[in-house]
Amino acid sequence: MKPAAFTYHRAYDVNDTIAQLAELGQDAKILAGGQSLVAMMNFRLARPSALVDITRIAGLDYLERDAHGLRIGALTRHRTVETTKVDGFRVLARAARWIGHYPIRCRGTFGGSIAHGDSTAEWCVLAVLLEAQVVLQGPRGRREVPATEFFHGFFMTAAQPDEMIVEVRFPKPAPHAALTEFSQRQGDFAIVAASARLDLAEDEVRTSRIVLGGVGQQPVVVDADLAGQPANEETWRAAGETAAAQVDPPSDGHGSSAYRKKLTAALVARALAEAAA
Repeated sequence: MKPAAFTYHRAYDVNDTIAQLAELGQDAKILAGGQSLVAMMNFRLARPSALVDITRIAGLDYLERDAHGLRIGALTRHRTVETTKVDGFRVLARAARWIGHYPIRCRGTFGGSIAHGDSTAEWCVLAVLLEAQVVLQGPRGRREVPATEFFHGFFMTAAQPDEMIVEVRFPKPAPHAALTEFSQRQGDFAIVAASARLDLAEDEVRTSRIVLGGVGQQPVVVDADLAGQPANEETWRAAGETAAAQVDPPSDGHGSSAYRKKLTAALVARALAEAAA
């Protein structure tokens, strides 16, 4: 299929983008890598009246570590994240390998994935897991939204129609973190994704955090406090069962709710084991 009619506009800096979004109205969309939006347009699941192309904007393609954590520019390609291993944030490079296929990783952008708000997307799940801050800029200035509050539902976020993501900040290093997922074929969207972050003291869990994708309208934080428990296979398996009991995933052509619950149990246990390794 082909997309419905739309007008094309190019922006050359952030202020230009914001001005064009304000002028074009709430049905306009930003075009970055286009790996998610264009596919939805071709199936007419998205029908923007206008596209504002931001690919020529300089200064939004970076991945920088500073005293406050890790900063990733909105136009940073998935492939850049995959090939840039930053101490404390290596989970990002490892997770990038799950994203589509090589050409998609070379074209798709970090900010575009966050803005799209797919609950199975690796960056959305990890942004919630690592408690990132999403930096938005609009006509009212800049603001930061915690990732835990940014995703509101299926492809729905806290960004206003006249705002754009300029940066995502990860404030807390996570040396013991992992993401794993399951799809029908390599490169397909995940049926279920599971991520885990641990703080370990020798062979014991001090703190833990588990976030799931594909089991709800947005990334889901699991209520499973593993503090004080041994860092072993039995603990991971029990946490997986706890996570599966907490979710009520949808059924669709890729799998039933019961199937997704079984995947949740297995993937949470695997993510915890990988995080602890």
